[in-house]
Amino acid sequence: MNPSVELCSHPELDERIVIVRAGDEVDAVFVRTERFNVLIDTLGTPELCRTALVLLEDRAGDRPLIVVNSHMDWDHFWGNAAVAGRAPIIAHAAALDRLRDPATQQVLKNKVREDSRFGDVELIAPDITFSGSMVLNGGNLTLELIHTPGHTPDHVAIWIPELRICLAVDAVEYPVPEVWSRSAEDLRLIRSSLERIRDLDARLVIPAHGQTSSPSTVMANLAYFDALAARVEGLSETQLADGQLSRSNGFRLDDFVAIPAGTPSETVTFYRSCHETNLGATVQAHFEKCKRA
Repeated sequence: MNPSVELCSHPELDERIVIVRAGDEVDAVFVRTERFNVLIDTLGTPELCRTALVLLEDRAGDRPLIVVNSHMDWDHFWGNAAVAGRAPIIAHAAALDRLRDPATQQVLKNKVREDSRFGDVELIAPDITFSGSMVLNGGNLTLELIHTPGHTPDHVAIWIPELRICLAVDAVEYPVPEVWSRSAEDLRLIRSSLERIRDLDARLVIPAHGQTSSPSTVMANLAYFDALAARVEGLSETQLADGQLSRSNGFRLDDFVAIPAGTPSETVTFYRSCHETNLGATVQAHFEKCKRA
């Protein structure tokens, strides 16, 4: 069953920006400018996206729609079929590599087997891609699309300088973000992206998960990675090679961040998996550091 879709806001959030919330699954964002409307992400199914577009009709007016796919994770772009042909879809050029990867089709097949709500999903590619950064000039508001890799190779965050708001999507996450792989390079990339977002000095930072808008989340994410590195620093090679390290006392997710009371068990399991990947990347970075020393 699809989660319910509702329009939300955050304290101090400008009225031209609306959070499009699909239950606990993901938040998309709608931005209204003088020249056009922008929908950042299309949710996890075309049905969810169509529901969102109906809810947004009064706010949309007669402005044309532009869609930005922040990255090619299923919960962010599988709703693309609902906007295909009626709005240009923009994404980073690296998104095309992910779409061509057979693993993307396999994820869809697996999801359809697990839940019939994904049966009408089509993997719709973006119409326009860019490298580096791209600027959408809406007249009264500017949306700067910034490549922020690390969570995924194609990840894009959106900076609105007039409002000092960063739509960080999955580059920032509460309670912890997830690095793309256990490689030291992906860990370096996600830290670099977090530092870039930190240096924007945003008034609000809005991720797609965690239902928060506090810029302190960026610093908390960086502090988490710092704490991982510091904890790993004192381990022996035997301890570092332990495949169960993330379940050992002092190295569990709960030893680094507080899990909010009432968090669904499946969500806790997901973030423990993220933590396991993050810890693996930190161990790899430590090994590489030792080799260089």
